[in-house]
Amino acid sequence: MLPSIRPATRRLLALSSALVLVSGAIAPVTPAIAQTRPANTTQQGPASVADLAEGLLGAVVNISTSQNVKNEDKAPMPQVPEGSPFQDFFDEFFKGQGQDGNRPRTVNSLGSGFVIDPAGYIVTNNHVIDGADDIEANFADGSKLKAKLIGKDTKTDLALLKVEPKKPLTAVPFGDSRKMRIGDWVMAIGNPFGLGGTVTVGIVSARGRNINAGPYDNFIQTDAAINRGNSGGPLFNMYGEVIGINTAIISPSGGSIGIGFSVPTELAENVIKQLRDFGETRRGWLGVRIQPVTDDIAASLGMERPRGALVAGIITGGPVANGEIKTGDVIIRFDGKDVGEMRDLPRVVAESPVGKAVDVVVIRDGKEQTVKVTLGRLEDSEAAAAAGAEENPTVAPEEGQEQSDENAAPEDPPAVEMPADGRVLGMKLAELDDAARKKYGISEDVEGVVITEVKPGTAAAERRLKAGDVIVEVAQEAMTTPEDVLTRVDSLKSDGRRNALLMIANKTGELRFVTVRME
Repeated sequence: MLPSIRPATRRLLALSSALVLVSGAIAPVTPAIAQTRPANTTQQGPASVADLAEGLLGAVVNISTSQNVKNEDKAPMPQVPEGSPFQDFFDEFFKGQGQDGNRPRTVNSLGSGFVIDPAGYIVTNNHVIDGADDIEANFADGSKLKAKLIGKDTKTDLALLKVEPKKPLTAVPFGDSRKMRIGDWVMAIGNPFGLGGTVTVGIVSARGRNINAGPYDNFIQTDAAINRGNSGGPLFNMYGEVIGINTAIISPSGGSIGIGFSVPTELAENVIKQLRDFGETRRGWLGVRIQPVTDDIAASLGMERPRGALVAGIITGGPVANGEIKTGDVIIRFDGKDVGEMRDLPRVVAESPVGKAVDVVVIRDGKEQTVKVTLGRLEDSEAAAAAGAEENPTVAPEEGQEQSDENAAPEDPPAVEMPADGRVLGMKLAELDDAARKKYGISEDVEGVVITEVKPGTAAAERRLKAGDVIVEVAQEAMTTPEDVLTRVDSLKSDGRRNALLMIANKTGELRFVTVRME
């Protein structure tokens, strides 16, 4: 039953009616027209999505979770006079505190999900069910079923649940998110703020968004209203196919401001399939360390434009440790898919099956080459790395930490006298001998030319090169002596190059590429 309208509200409504009537003097509306729609009148505004929504609501569920957490609140329980009307309230609210303040308490949360198989498989976000002790799926018809976690993936924030229905459930299919264009209509259905069964409509605002949520960010951005509780719910195209899983919003207030993000099905579908088949993900692994190809790096390599991923290192024991891919290669195409920028490569590799032999197109020595590699499994490499860290813990001294007197380093090794001011590209260099290794703590497996001094204000200083760094290569040629560096730099200048591409190793051997302007 609706509440009665207050007098002030009546006056406001009367004023509003008056405004409508005044506007009617400009565009008069007769009572006959207002009450009857002519038979030949067409619908105004966008086409209705009521039929589409009606067929999809039954496949969208509300996810309710509960978690037992330890109560660490040490605040004393308020003292309420005996017989106070609020005594029952305080007794219930603070039950379990006081003398037994560490008694666990239950925390509930709400989210969304959708059925992808009539047998009872449900997709949602991992953060919706993370840490839950009890998961329940609430359906549009009012029924409720306990859900079991089949598998989850923290890297894409996805999870797969299973319920045991007495009859087949209404399910929705995955669509191809790659076909969605900016401006296409989309519909979100979910459980915002626990309201359940809420339908909102908008468009695809952008594609391929990186919001630093994970290593495979490739979000669809939409202005369809997404709020707290929509997490895990589906984003549909106008054919009733799921093309995204609503995951995050940007909002200073916690409510929708028209900037929501969905995991596209081109990424999610394979993850969900692996969770269903194996209970875990099985991602491809190439075994390389990469960095972006900047404008300067592209110019130093003779590339027309920046593209691809620059290989900065090869993982020992990885799939390409035998030299199929080399440090300094720029990967521009992987298994038939273009690598437009660095962040594209981890995603396309992860989407590829473990053990698959794929063609990789690289730029090496200024020319495109195609090499074939067989992928390993990312999860195996992560497990091995974690086990190695536990078995062989190492503690490296912090940068700038002083050494004790008995371990004091010797004087700087004599730097080779260079022309003019004695520097190359603003740096003084020396051969990497035993004395230099001891002074800077450089690993035995690092080879190259050690930097002993960097002049402030030079191009090398701008690139944050410092004493103790090792120049391994200049323009993809190995360096052994300071004279090698000088000769290679002079050669690049003669060729009209403006930047020199340096492969730099730190004391542990970790590689990176920097471009230094040749003055």
